[in-house]
Amino acid sequence: MGEEEGLENPTASLRWVFDPIDGTRAFITGRPQWGTLIALLEDEIPILGLIDQPVTGERWLGVRDRPTSFTGRFGGAAGTRRGLGLDAAELSCTAPEIFRPTEHARFKNLARQVKRITWGGDCYAYGLLALGQIDIVAEATLKIWDWAALLPIIEGAGGSLTDWQGQPLRAAGDGTALALGDPALLQSVVSALRGESKAGPAPDPAVRSTHSRDGADRPQTP
Repeated sequence: MGEEEGLENPTASLRWVFDPIDGTRAFITGRPQWGTLIALLEDEIPILGLIDQPVTGERWLGVRDRPTSFTGRFGGAAGTRRGLGLDAAELSCTAPEIFRPTEHARFKNLARQVKRITWGGDCYAYGLLALGQIDIVAEATLKIWDWAALLPIIEGAGGSLTDWQGQPLRAAGDGTALALGDPALLQSVVSALRGESKAGPAPDPAVRSTHSRDGADRPQTP
């Protein structure tokens, strides 16, 4: 199964899922925030996932019930960041255009509660979450080839990947995805998406940052 290939052999219990270029806009504009996604499903459940970034030489491999592995020229090790409150969390999303109007309003509810928003990244942002560089990724309108490879990687690094209600992702789901470095944040993030948390000024979407592998902020010009 794949975004370009469609579905073959629908009765198979084991199925490969491919997305050759997740992050088309980044790819065509020469930015390395894209990747190749490969997943293996068993009875519709992802049991293996791979993010490969051939430009930077980075690769994340997740296998169900095993620790995630990471290799890359820049160093780093798989493992999510834990113990932060929502107000100290780094939130990431590919682009505001992926949201339908009601989802955009809910995303802004969450944005009011976090430290900062970073736009861009596609699957690469989920890889950074698995390295402890990002704490939350909240997106919508995703298909199974967008998230199947990510699930074993994030879970094997200590995080969680659900929909915006905190429920397991499904091929026939509503397309929302919520990745957390610290699963203990799930209830507070779901509540924030519903608008149930204390309101405050939303972070400026123009303010972005990247992070070095040791966790220090690196400023980035919009």
